[in-house]
Amino acid sequence: MLRQLFILVLLVLLNDSNCEQTPEEEQGVRYANRCEACKILAAELEARLGETGKSHDVIEIGYSVDDVRPKKRTEYRRSELRLLESLENVCERVLEYNLHKERTDSTRFAKGMSQTFQTLHGLVDKGVKVDLGIPYELWDKPPVEVTQMKNQCENMLEEYEDAISDWYFQEQQQKTLQQHLCEDHVLKRAEERECLKEQLTQKPKSKNRKSKGDKEEL
Repeated sequence: MLRQLFILVLLVLLNDSNCEQTPEEEQGVRYANRCEACKILAAELEARLGETGKSHDVIEIGYSVDDVRPKKRTEYRRSELRLLESLENVCERVLEYNLHKERTDSTRFAKGMSQTFQTLHGLVDKGVKVDLGIPYELWDKPPVEVTQMKNQCENMLEEYEDAISDWYFQEQQQKTLQQHLCEDHVLKRAEERECLKEQLTQKPKSKNRKSKGDKEEL
């Protein structure tokens, strides 16, 4: 009986809804708003730039018909090529996110399996029959909220391409991409920016006694 009640509570979490519902919310769907989409786009593009920025290569740009005039040499990490390569498929990274329905703010979009699904997978592993109305093999597929946010990301990239380019070449030493893109361009009103302040609270680590041979992490 307790096990059935526990599963029922988890299913309620998966289908939670607000009092005033849109048609999508009646089906348990709450799409990302522009603040959430911009926050994740900025985070992923900066992460991608962090990866490509490790190169110390020097590249040649420009061309000459007779190949006599020397081509201009520039550092890859300062080049337009790096920006273009970082932008390419950056929105595909959104599909690495999952929906954590146990959270209600923008941290509901995060990488890694949600606490709810970890528990449900654990129940299945123990032989408990759990029916979510979708095949088990689809449990770990990106939910519709995430695939829709990928579309928002692509539209936002196209709409604010010039703003991103301006930040890359002129502003990135002065402000983060989130500040430049989301606060200065995408989200004009202060109330639209509330999600930018939201951070996932880390649970305090339990103070286990270290065994004699344990090493401290640096």
